[in-house]
Amino acid sequence: MCTEIEAKLKVDSLPEIERKLTELGAEFLAEQLQTDCHFDDANATMKKNDSCLRLRREVVADTERFFLTYKGAKEKSSFKKRQEIEIEIKDAASTEKLFSALGYEKVFVIEKKRRAWRLGECVIALDRLPLLGDFVEIEGPDDEKIADAQKSLGLSGLPHIPKSYSSLMRAELKRLSKK
Repeated sequence: MCTEIEAKLKVDSLPEIERKLTELGAEFLAEQLQTDCHFDDANATMKKNDSCLRLRREVVADTERFFLTYKGAKEKSSFKKRQEIEIEIKDAASTEKLFSALGYEKVFVIEKKRRAWRLGECVIALDRLPLLGDFVEIEGPDDEKIADAQKSLGLSGLPHIPKSYSSLMRAELKRLSKK
């Protein structure tokens, strides 16, 4: 079992963060287009349990890969911390059929552009999402390393966002539908 520990921060300027990463000698990893399909059963069990069952399509250059991910409920922590199990799969269509046979249906799809960097022991993701804007996710092995990376990037004053992108997007779509 793996534990994901991350800080998610809303930012105004991704290019500014990218300049800072370059100054700090961070290693650029990849530019990615990620399409995340979230699944749940008819009782919304995953949502009620603060869990996530996700099938991700990730495109880097001309290479397409698929990842199946389970995320458990958030744990008490200064950062967003939760159990994460992720495996790469080869056949996304069959995986969706399997989910359907087990009573899970696709309930939400979200797409984002991500530029990933490595800074020390942390992976820094610069994310751009339609309707939501720009975010920085700092994922690392422990709270101290994440806090150090956040400070190095000049982002210490920003509040951490504990919600997932799908929760944020659902809230934004609901807000927009009321206009």
